[in-house]
Amino acid sequence: MSEELELILLREIEELKRELEKLKGEPISHVPTYQYSKINFEDLENIFDIEYSEERTAFEDWFKNSIELSEDIITFLKELLDKEGQYIEYYYEEDLKIKFISIILNKINFTLKDKKIKDFYEAKLTYKTDKFILTGTIDYVVSRGLQRAKIPYFFIQEFKKSIKNDDPRPQLLAELVSAIELNKFKSIKGAYVIGSIWNFVILEKLGENKYQYFVSENFDSTKIGDLKGIYRNLLFVKDEIIKTVENFNHG
Repeated sequence: MSEELELILLREIEELKRELEKLKGEPISHVPTYQYSKINFEDLENIFDIEYSEERTAFEDWFKNSIELSEDIITFLKELLDKEGQYIEYYYEEDLKIKFISIILNKINFTLKDKKIKDFYEAKLTYKTDKFILTGTIDYVVSRGLQRAKIPYFFIQEFKKSIKNDDPRPQLLAELVSAIELNKFKSIKGAYVIGSIWNFVILEKLGENKYQYFVSENFDSTKIGDLKGIYRNLLFVKDEIIKTVENFNHG
């Protein structure tokens, strides 16, 4: 390629960039962008100082709650297991979500219009810094806002058959970090689901760009004792979100 042709091409490229900037109304960003659905642990460690903690006492307040389930709820859970329990391990993501998980979440009922709290599937979330951008679609989030998710409080990530398909943990952690930074929280809760197994997660902010996370023991949703524990844990989250919103409104 001649020098003259190369200069012409470079000028055309620069002109295209300027036109794109005008269309977008903002400069073209050279900051790396990470999609939640594709992020992995290596990416996380490149952009954050994030560490796993084996300390299980982090879950004591959450799991040792005093919530008691009514006989109606216990019957509901038993009937759900009788109907779907034997199929859970064979379901694909959408089947698992629609036939089992969403039924539980609807029973919990995170839609509280008077407090402007609602749950959303396939919500959009973006967190931008001058060093990186995290963006993408969230599987499930409980948030402030009735028409769209505004202040995320709790996430559930990936309704997959197996961790071999795709590891949901880095995606969930990236979403939790985004929520902590966007909301100026110190900690946030979430969960990920792999087939019948639920794991609950707590992320804490330790300092600037520094975090630690805790992962619970397995809860096997095909066992009624574990399923009742999952239900109580979700009710605890609902109560905690309500208290957070009430404290914010009175603050």
